[in-house]
Amino acid sequence: MTSDATRAAALLAEHRESIDRLDAILVFTLAERFKHTQAVGKLKAEHDLPPSDPAREAAQIERLEDLAKSADLDPEFAREFLNFIIAEVIRHHQKHQS
Repeated sequence: MTSDATRAAALLAEHRESIDRLDAILVFTLAERFKHTQAVGKLKAEHDLPPSDPAREAAQIERLEDLAKSADLDPEFAREFLNFIIAEVIRHHQKHQS
């Protein structure tokens, strides 16, 4: 392998290592987030509160879009990602309502 190819292979390995580490952080962060949303769902069910809070969700989406812009991440992607998470949280909350 040429030295350029060797350097490229080493850089590729470093990037992949970082990606793998960040994927693990994402999974553990999502798990922690869902622990809290599960607790919220149980609390809402115990007090007959609706499983969704559209005003809170809209504020969270706006907040995440601002964070995404600050982080140089596509705000549309951030909005879609949070909408996916919110839908999953509501689905879990509805399970507690039954």
